[in-house]
Amino acid sequence: MVTTIQLDEKTKLMLDKLKVHYRESYNELLWRMVEVYQNGKDRESLVETLEVMSDPQAMREIAEALEDYDNKKSKTLKQFSKELGLDV
Repeated sequence: MVTTIQLDEKTKLMLDKLKVHYRESYNELLWRMVEVYQNGKDRESLVETLEVMSDPQAMREIAEALEDYDNKKSKTLKQFSKELGLDV
């Protein structure tokens, strides 16, 4: 069953900032948040995650990296290691 809920604009904007990826649905976001709460996962870890997710620059960089990955523009660990001269 699918249902609709009403949110004020401020709540929606806050939820938008918590999305892992712009394509993440609100249902997925809320499910993830409830799961973390119910499982009693480390609250410090959650706070750190929320801090990163509220940083527009960090989220922009994550979104760009995901887009690069989707478009096969990313490098393999082997390529990256070679560039750094680590020859793994």
